[in-house]
Amino acid sequence: MSLAKSPVLQRAELRAPLAAYVLALADDELILGHRHSEWTGFAPDIESDVALSSVAQEEIGHARLLYERACDLLGGAPDALAYGRSTDEFRNAVLVERPNGDWAFTIVRMVLYDRADAVRLDALAAGQVVPLADLAATLRREEKYHLLYAEQWLRRLAGATPASRARVQEALETAWPGAEALFEPVGGQAGLAEAAVIVGGADEQRRRWRAQVAPILEAAGLRVPVSPAPELNGRAGRHTDDLRILLEEMTSVWRSEPGARW
Repeated sequence: MSLAKSPVLQRAELRAPLAAYVLALADDELILGHRHSEWTGFAPDIESDVALSSVAQEEIGHARLLYERACDLLGGAPDALAYGRSTDEFRNAVLVERPNGDWAFTIVRMVLYDRADAVRLDALAAGQVVPLADLAATLRREEKYHLLYAEQWLRRLAGATPASRARVQEALETAWPGAEALFEPVGGQAGLAEAAVIVGGADEQRRRWRAQVAPILEAAGLRVPVSPAPELNGRAGRHTDDLRILLEEMTSVWRSEPGARW
């Protein structure tokens, strides 16, 4: 069933905020999936090479499913959303567009992001828009394996040597402001929570995330960073030059023949 036919979305004022919310989730998945794919052939071992390539493929697949739902409300085609927009039209959080850096940063970002994604998917799965709730429940089941993989690596890196733990802690301090901004609200998001389209507003979701992440970090011997100002504005379309460069590469084939059937 199309999202537009959902009973709660007969309230026209909810459609644009929900489209923006779903688009932000899809953009997060697409851009992080692309960053993960850059590790193919460069991961620390063959098992990690295969695993992260698989995670990348799944994240991009999840983005496609979310773009399809956004198109229910916006019209158009998923490929046009993924490849046909300018940098300032993307609504991903800045965290996911950051270059991979080293393996420690990649794993820390993956832990923080996938825990946040689990919270956001829980909020959708409990909501009143049945097609979106069903999709969120499906994605949540698949995403749990990403978490298991990332958290296993986090413990491994943090527990290896004092030097490796210090490196992971440094990566955590770097990634934390961007992770906090994964819950930056889109315009009208408060109305979605009030209408039970999603369960829990942005601040409540952030609190749930912190409550889940803190014990994982502490069990690995890491300090939860003192919360600095979140790295906001990704949801408003203000990004780093890193995203522009990524999109130029990622969309080059599509832009060479827009609308072509390959």
